[in-house]
Amino acid sequence: MDQSMDTIVIRGGKPLSGTISISGAKNAALPLMAASLLTPETVVLENIPVLGDIRTLADVLEELGVEIGGNGSGGEGGLELTAGHIEDTTAPYELVRKMRASVLVLGPLLARFGTAKVSLPGGCAIGTRPVDLHIRALEQMGAEIKLQDGYIQAAAPQGLKGADIRFPAVTVGGTENILMAATLARGVTVIENAAREPEVTALADCLVAMGANISGMGSERIVIQGVDQLGGARFTNISDRIEAGSYAVAAGLTDGDVILEGANAAHMEAVIEALRRAGIQIEDVPGGLRVRRNGGSLRGIDLTTQPYPGFPTDMQAQMMVLMAIADGASRITEQIFENRFMHVPELARMGADITVHGGAALVRGVDYLIGAPVMATDLRASVSLVLAGLVADGETVVNRVYHLDRGYERLEEKLSWCGADIKRITE
Repeated sequence: MDQSMDTIVIRGGKPLSGTISISGAKNAALPLMAASLLTPETVVLENIPVLGDIRTLADVLEELGVEIGGNGSGGEGGLELTAGHIEDTTAPYELVRKMRASVLVLGPLLARFGTAKVSLPGGCAIGTRPVDLHIRALEQMGAEIKLQDGYIQAAAPQGLKGADIRFPAVTVGGTENILMAATLARGVTVIENAAREPEVTALADCLVAMGANISGMGSERIVIQGVDQLGGARFTNISDRIEAGSYAVAAGLTDGDVILEGANAAHMEAVIEALRRAGIQIEDVPGGLRVRRNGGSLRGIDLTTQPYPGFPTDMQAQMMVLMAIADGASRITEQIFENRFMHVPELARMGADITVHGGAALVRGVDYLIGAPVMATDLRASVSLVLAGLVADGETVVNRVYHLDRGYERLEEKLSWCGADIKRITE
């Protein structure tokens, strides 16, 4: 089914009330799937969301020769991945171009087979996300790498060897690629300035379940003692902290009262702190979080995106919508990606008062937003437009919703169950 022409139509003004079940984390599921390449035995992954990006990486893995069982695309029953018969270690452009995370197959292929040819990635239009940090680190581990015809061609005929790697900037994908590669390298690898995201820790936990020797996960210094081989494992994915944060904003925006089932407060401390400052009440309840505004007004706050445990760049667009109808002025500073304010012109069409100066946006709160036809430009920008539609007067039509389907599972269903007037129209 071609979803590129689908639109989402929202009539705003309804407070959300009810329970929303938070799906498994997309950004943890992708490296977990790539880790299956490290062993010929079966890796079973539970709590994998049914999303476009999951299907894309499944296509890449199947192209390499991984057998995928379960239901093949995540969801109930999980995924069963068996990389017992890898015929080819080339990840082709036509698959990798759809999603940057496909480059995560590079480390595992090189570690287990001593060779890999992976297309340089495509993906979101939110600025450059260079893979040079991945490449330099693998070269420190003894890989010979050249870039040719749009491909990363890597070889380690003698196998990879442990190394002391210090990333000059925090890189989630780079940390994940090296973490996987190091599990089968000879000797000890130390990753300094490692990414501390919960998704990286989930990957390390899964690798340990497969037989890897890793310590320091969740800190800036991860130590990996290479082993001769890894085995199969069964692993349950963590819940999606960005999805949970997005629905928390929806509850606060609409003056609603929502239980986020499965949300993990420990993974969301910076987001919860920001929402509380903005006037939203969040409390732990059994199995999740309760989010409500209780009729109070929203307050403008200043925010700066930072690597974890700071405020996540993937929540910046959603918070901007909240600030657009909050009392006073807010300043949102984006430090992770350039081009991450592409939702601003679309929000302005709905009446938001936002001025961008370089990497900072000044948001002056307005009394209300007005429904309008808008265009999604990337995954998180698209959900921000849906959130704006929930609180806008009149009808909002969001075009290009295929961006949403990359990262949000059954978005319209989850919102409509809580009283939102939202529907998808398939052309």
